[in-house]
Parts: sequence; C-alpha cells; structure tokens
Amino acid sequence: MLKKIEHVAIAVSDLDDALNHYRDVWGLEPDHRERVEDQGVEEAMLPLGDSYLQLLGSTGPETTVGKFLERRGEGLHHIAYEVDDLEATLADLKEKGVRLIDEEPRPGGRGHMVAFVHPEGNRGLLVELIQAPRHA
Repeated sequence: MLKKIEHVAIAVSDLDDALNHYRDVWGLEPDHRERVEDQGVEEAMLPLGDSYLQLLGSTGPETTVGKFLERRGEGLHHIAYEVDDLEATLADLKEKGVRLIDEEPRPGGRGHMVAFVHPEGNRGLLVELIQAPRHA
C-alpha cells in the first residue's frame, strides 16, 4: 500500500527565513515553491535523497497551518506517504475504521492528488497520502 515517505512537512512562521536556514545550515535548496490557496499554504520542497522536506508557511492566521503555528509553534506538521492508488487506499482505510479528514482525493501541490488521515486515525500523527500525477 505505501510506496515511500514522499515528504516530511515542517510548519514555519516565515518561509523565506526558513529557506535561508535550510540553505545556510544544511545546504538544501528548494526545487519547487508554490502557493496552494485552497489549503492556505505556501510550500517549498527541498529534495533530500529520494524524498523531500516540505516547508509550510501559512497564508493567514485562520488557515489550518496558521492555527497550528499559533497553538504549537514551528515544527513537525505531518508525514506524507506516497501511494499508487489514492482512492483504493482511502477505501481500504475507511473499511478498517480509520478516521479520515478527506474521504475523497483532492488537488495538492505539484499536480499531485492528496488526502489526509486524521491524527486520531494514526496514533497522534497527521498523515498525508499522496499520489503522483499520471503522465502520458
């Protein structure tokens, strides 16, 4: 069912400052930056091996990430697992009684389809399931 850890997401209060930190301290450069309006985030993807670190900045205090930052401050937000068939994975989890935030896939960054599993459905960890775009 799970292919790999696609990314580890870190909520940050200032995306540009965080990008400077990851460049200066860890030598990482983003290969993608995007504003995803319907999720209320601006994200930057930093390649690291076969995976990414995703830095998530909020587009406003009332967004999910904005509220997360207000409550908990900067830090680990979620882990994203890549799957081959997101709809089938969601159906399987629903059948197993796992609490889902998204019961249907929705568009995410980089043209991927995504869905979130509620932390209560995964031992306290917010999980994003992600399916890469199918290219012809």
